[in-house]
Formats: sequence, C-alpha cells, structure tokens
Amino acid sequence: MNFAKDLAALFSRDLDRMVEQIREFPDDEALWKTPPGITNSAGTLAAHIDGNLREFIGRQLGGVSYTRDRPLEFSVRGVPKNELIERIAELRELIPSIVENLSEAQLEATYPQEVFGSPIRTGEFLLHLYGHLNWHRGQLDYLRRIL
Repeated sequence: MNFAKDLAALFSRDLDRMVEQIREFPDDEALWKTPPGITNSAGTLAAHIDGNLREFIGRQLGGVSYTRDRPLEFSVRGVPKNELIERIAELRELIPSIVENLSEAQLEATYPQEVFGSPIRTGEFLLHLYGHLNWHRGQLDYLRRIL
C-alpha cells in the first residue's frame, strides 16, 4: 500500500466527480442560487474548494505560486459554469500529482503551516483536506438536486 498514491487517486476521482456535478447544473444562474436557510451556493462551494486546495496543497506542498483570498471565495458571485469547471479540472491535474509525489518522510513531517492551532502531520492534514473536499462536494450535489 502506498498512502500518497492511494490518496492522489481519491483526489482525482472526486475532483472528476465535482466537475461532473457542476456540469449537471442547468445554467450559470442555478450555480449561484441558494434555497432558504442555506448560506452557500454551489458556485461558492466550488470557489472555496478551488482556493482551499490551491493554497494548502498546491502552494504549501507543491510550491505552486498562488495568493489565496478566502473572503473572496465566499463573496464572489456569477462566475460562469465553464470557468468553474475549468478551475476544478485544473485542480484535478495539479493536486493528485503533488500528493502522489510526497515521500513517506514528507507525509510524516509536520505540515508547514499551523492550521488548527497546533502542529499536525502532513499526511493527517491531507486526510482532512480530502474529507473537506467531499463534505462540500456532497453539499454541492444536494444543492443541485433541490434546485
């Protein structure tokens, strides 16, 4: 078993699924609708996952140049469906390749940034990020179905 390779495959699979879910929205406008009692639209969730993974895996672990604007992830509106699909498709190429190439020593090392108020191993944080992706992917799917 190779943890990094297995986790990279899971990121690939679920980022592909996210692209498919976004494609299934009928139009750009539907991506940005929120039913009563729901805070974030599907578009907001996609923008957030894009920023989150680019920052925590792309920049911090892969050395890819990126400047995150987390407040913008939650305030941006009206990004066309095709642009969101392109962003997530880019992640599908970027994130798994970075994760797959992490050594056992890198996975066991402390993650470069203290995120939760105390140090965490990189491998453990990657599991958190994978769960975070799927939590929001599930929300996105639910929103698509109720809208």
